[in-house]
Amino acid sequence: MANFVLVHGAWHGAWCWRDVLPLLVRAGHRAHAVTLTGLGERSHLMSPAITLETFIADVTQAIEVEEMEDVVLAVHSFAGIIGTAVADRMPDRIAHLVYIDAVVPQPGESWSSTHAAVTREARIAASEASHDYSFPPPDPGVYGLSGAQHEWVQRRQLPHPGHTYTMPLQFDPQRVGKVPRTFVDCPHPPLATIDVSRQRVRDPAFWGSPWQVVELATGHDPMVSAPHDLAQVLLRCAT
Repeated sequence: MANFVLVHGAWHGAWCWRDVLPLLVRAGHRAHAVTLTGLGERSHLMSPAITLETFIADVTQAIEVEEMEDVVLAVHSFAGIIGTAVADRMPDRIAHLVYIDAVVPQPGESWSSTHAAVTREARIAASEASHDYSFPPPDPGVYGLSGAQHEWVQRRQLPHPGHTYTMPLQFDPQRVGKVPRTFVDCPHPPLATIDVSRQRVRDPAFWGSPWQVVELATGHDPMVSAPHDLAQVLLRCAT
């Protein structure tokens, strides 16, 4: 039996794993989806005080409270930053780290570091103009979603805490690089803010050891658009 911890990306919540969780449980595993502070059902906790450290604590505390060892930690999009921090701080608890079309940082980078200047400036300006230092979500069409899936994500996305966008993360890439890692590339259509990560994971020297890269023929929200395919990838990472 494997222990799965699933961490959503920006603007999302644990709700986005609705169609993936039962597939993992039916296969005989434990699976826990984290909602980061200020998002999803925890939106009432939105505050300018939320930082990367808040989110890192959300995930490490979930692992502790659920008493999980040998965790398959699956992190989506922005949460690649969070997964990297968790693997750096508790590498002995992580059996496999799965980046789902996710940010793969260098030490000292923030989520915003590899974004185009126009994107970065717009998100910072929106945060500064808001009452709680947050910035709004994009239209789910950029994730390749349409129809009912588009509507479902659109009505559930919420503004994201702005300080988690610009706060840099310090970590030891050699320590994180010792954790088995898989990058799930979802380039149909590709989300531009993940382009740098796609290139990095194909460099065998990045973080000091090779990555396993799996491509899914879907867009940026595979837990919504291709839950069965994504669940199969996660299950293979648990073996």
